[in-house]
Amino acid sequence: MITESLRSLYTRDLNKLKTEIEAYQNEENLWKIDKNIANSAGNLVLHLVGNLNHFIGTHLGNTGYVRQRDLEFSLKDVSRAELIEKIEATTTMIDSTLSQLSEDDLKKEYPLVVFENKMTTDYFLIHLIAHLDYHLGQVNYHRRLLDI
Repeated sequence: MITESLRSLYTRDLNKLKTEIEAYQNEENLWKIDKNIANSAGNLVLHLVGNLNHFIGTHLGNTGYVRQRDLEFSLKDVSRAELIEKIEATTTMIDSTLSQLSEDDLKKEYPLVVFENKMTTDYFLIHLIAHLDYHLGQVNYHRRLLDI
């Protein structure tokens, strides 16, 4: 039951992220920063895609994805089309990976210690959706402030 809910929520919120990126009037503004806004919308997308592919794809789906976290914040001027492709591929990967997990799998210990203590897989998947939504809100705010 929770697997279906998680699949639905990840799909919904990654589609919202895609909609936010499509809503930029000026593609160059995806990479704009200003004063205390240190991360551009483009870098936040790269970070979310990298984060989800690493923690869900690599460690739960055995996709072989290799994360390059530094590039998530240092790459610039990736095209809007490529960002959207990355979001769509991540959405597909998550849906595929989560569809293969049983309710028992979700209660097992997540295979990597990310924070100070061990945690269950379902706990970490809920944390990851909260992380996605935190940055989704930042992208929305970034667009409304800097896409002028």
